[in-house]
Parts: sequence; C-alpha cells; structure tokens
Amino acid sequence: MAKKEKDQAAKRNSILSRFLSAIERIGNALPHPATLFAILAFGLILLSWVFSRLGLEAINPMDGAVVVPINLISRDGLHWILEKTIVNFTGFAPLGTVLVAMLGIGVAEKSGLISTGLRLMVHAAPKRLLTFVIVFAGVMSNMASDVGYVLLVPMGAIIFLSVGRHPIAGLAAAFAGVSGGFSANLMLGTVDPLLAGITEEAARIIDPTYTVTPACNYYFMVVSTFLIAAVGTWVTERLVEPRLGPYEGGAVAGGEELQKLTAAEKRGLWWAFLVSLLLLVLVLIGLVPENGILRDAETGSVLYSPFMHGIVAFIFLGGLLAGLAYGIATGTFRSDADVVKGMKESMESLGLYMVLVFFAAQFVAYFKYTNLGMIFAIKGAEVLEASGLGPIPLMLCFVLLAAVINLCVGSASAQWAFMAPVFVPMFMLLGLSPELVQGVFRIGDSSTNLISPMMSFFALIVAFVQRYDSKAGIGTVIASMLPYSVAFLVGWTVLLVVWMLLGLPLGPGAELYL
Repeated sequence: MAKKEKDQAAKRNSILSRFLSAIERIGNALPHPATLFAILAFGLILLSWVFSRLGLEAINPMDGAVVVPINLISRDGLHWILEKTIVNFTGFAPLGTVLVAMLGIGVAEKSGLISTGLRLMVHAAPKRLLTFVIVFAGVMSNMASDVGYVLLVPMGAIIFLSVGRHPIAGLAAAFAGVSGGFSANLMLGTVDPLLAGITEEAARIIDPTYTVTPACNYYFMVVSTFLIAAVGTWVTERLVEPRLGPYEGGAVAGGEELQKLTAAEKRGLWWAFLVSLLLLVLVLIGLVPENGILRDAETGSVLYSPFMHGIVAFIFLGGLLAGLAYGIATGTFRSDADVVKGMKESMESLGLYMVLVFFAAQFVAYFKYTNLGMIFAIKGAEVLEASGLGPIPLMLCFVLLAAVINLCVGSASAQWAFMAPVFVPMFMLLGLSPELVQGVFRIGDSSTNLISPMMSFFALIVAFVQRYDSKAGIGTVIASMLPYSVAFLVGWTVLLVVWMLLGLPLGPGAELYL
C-alpha cells in the first residue's frame, strides 16, 4: 500500500512538473521582458482606440460619472504620450525605493557585513527551519513597505546557495513571503492605513458617519502570517525545490560562506550592532513621546508620520552606517573611495532593472490613463452584483475577482481605489461590513502578486533570477511562483470560510456583518 501511494505521489509530482515546465517553456518563448512590456504598451494604445470607437463605457459609483476610454491615438493622446514619457519613468513608484535603498545596501554588502551576517544566520538557525524563517521574514518585511523586495529576495537566494541548496528556490521562498504574504503581518504596516482610508471613503457613500480603522483586519492578518509561512515552506520544500533539482550554475555553494567567523568579523558585527542600536534608540526617541519629532506634526500619529513615509531613507541610513561601522572595524573600508565603490557596484547591478522599468512604467501609466482598468473592474462588479449568491459564496467569488484583476493592476492601493467604491457600498447593502470586504480583497490581491507581470517589482525579480540562470525569463519566474500563488489562494480562502463560519471579528471592533 505504501509503495502504491508513493507511486501515485510520484505520478502527481511528475504531472505537475511537466505542467510547470510547459508554462516555463511558453513563458520563456515570449520576447525579452523589456520588449514584452513595450509590445503591451503599444497594444494598450490600440485598445484605447478600439474601445473608444466601440463606445464602451461604465458608471463610476462614487460620483455617478460616465467613465469612457481615453483614446491615445488622437491629438491629445499623442501629446500626453510625448509629455509624460519621462514622468512615467521617473515617477514609477518602486524606482526611487529601489535606487535609494540599494545605495545603503550596497555599502553594507561591499563591507562584507551582509555576507558575514548571513553566515552567522546559517550557523545559528536549524537547517530544517531555514525555509520557514525566510518565508516568515518576508511576510514581516512588509512593515517597511517594499524593502523586502530589495533586501530579502536576493538574500534568500544567497542563504540557500550557502547551504548547498538551489538559490532560485531560496529566492522563490523569500519572494513568496514578501509578495504573496503582502497583506499579512504581526504588526501594522504602511498598507493598513492606506487601504483603511479608501475603504472608509467608499463606506460613506452609504453611511456618511462610518469609520474604518487601520487595525480593522489585524486579527485575521496575524493568523494569516503563520498560515502563509507554513504554506510557503511546504510549497518550497515539496514542489519548487524538487522540480529545480541540484544547482549547476556558475556560483559555488559552500566555501567561505560556511567558514566560522574570524575575530575581526565578530568585532565588525558588534560595531555594526552597536551603531544600529544607536540609530534605533534615536528613532524611538522621535516616535515614543507624544510630541516626538518623527510623528505627524498636526495629529501626533505614527502610522501617518514622516517616519512611515520616509522609511526607505532610514533603510538607506541604516545600511550605510552599519556598513561603515563593519567596514572600518574589519579594515575592508580604508578610504571614502571604497564606500563610493560599494554604492557604484550596487547601481551597476540594477542596469537591467532600469531598462525593464522604463517600458513597464509606460505600460502601467497607459493602462491607468486610458481608464481601461477602471472600466474592466466596474463591469466585473456588475456581473458579481447580479449573481444573487449568499455571503460566503459571494466572498469567494470576490476573492477570485480581486485575484484576476490584480493580474492587470499592479498597485494594491490603485486597484482598491477604483474597486472599493464599487464593491464596498454594494456589499454593505447586502449586510456585509466594509472591513470584511477589504480583508477579502487583500487575500485575492496578495495571492496573485507572485505571477502578475503588472506587479511593480516583477521586473526586479526577473533580474534577480537571471543572476543564477542567464536563460531564465518571465516564464521561469511564473512557473516557479505559480504553486505558491495557488496554494496561498486555496489556504487563505479556507481560512476565510472558517473565520466566517465561526463569526470571528476581523480586528478590534470590526465585525463581519453590519
């Protein structure tokens, strides 16, 4: 019986492996990612003309205005394209985040601080928990907005390589936690007040006094953190890593990364720790007092404070100061030229990302400007509204709809900004709370981040993967991340159903039903 079960499991794994390999071949047969984004942008230009000629339109539920496609093949459209090309690129949200953060990280990396810290982590953490720790750390990184994409994703690859495991599997595990678990956390992050504000405005279409707090999904997201870490660990070790097989790239596992720390390295780590601790104390001094300098000057809020808005600056400063302390203590930095060289090398590693971002930014901007994203979302809402389903089936459908729309709209805040005015009032009329609708949206949005080329950092992930497999492309990333996306969507949905059946509150004062 055991042999039969093993044979069946092997057969299922073989089928899954062939399916994912087919996806990888199809995806890699596509043009270069930069070329693909350019083609998609041109395609949107044509679609804007087609839909405008067909008279496609939708009614914005927020103000009752008629939303129509904006034709880019027109005098005004041509002028907009010419005038906004540079702004679309320089204003692309992740671009500044990546560049500024990587300057500080480059100093820390050049000094040797990151590699030494990773060796310490490998020696200290039980190897059987390594995958769980990486996925869990990815989920927790969302407190600092998008920094996890820049720091933890490449770190996951390096850690796996250092213990003789496939680096792309480590990269995938970290990416799964950072992106797939974007809405889960043990603490409130920058996304919580952002989404809550949009939800509150949408709820006030029905009830002008309704209030939504940033902690409205807190209980659900705390439980979700451990769910995502566990599911991500299982997918990595049972599906993704076996499919990848042994790593045969140019980088060699083992070697220096697994050597014991020298006295100089330990001294450097202590100095880096002390400098980081000093920076943390200064931050707390600015945040803890009610009139702290890092709080919002008018409201005293921490969630809406300059600290939260400028978290990337603190990441840069933290990497710079810790890297300097380590480099000076160990002797790897002997002059300011060494520090600048570290920054320069970190920028050089982002060359491909810069090219990809230029075309991706144009595509995203065209999609938003032409109103096609909003029209598609509103039309989908109308279909869902007419379904007549009960609360749980309706929420399950909404999860799927949010997951599908997320493949077309990369920004969670942008997607929710045009979905909330449609769905929140509609579901309120059916007796479902705005907090529930927001929580369900976050499940669908996070689950398909991993396989959406529209996700802002997708181009960066492709560039990271190509460090270890020069032949990799969009298909490689999607094939590696699809098992996570499906598993997260199923696991998270099951948790939602159980939560609704038990009637548990989603957060402080946030019930499921009105």
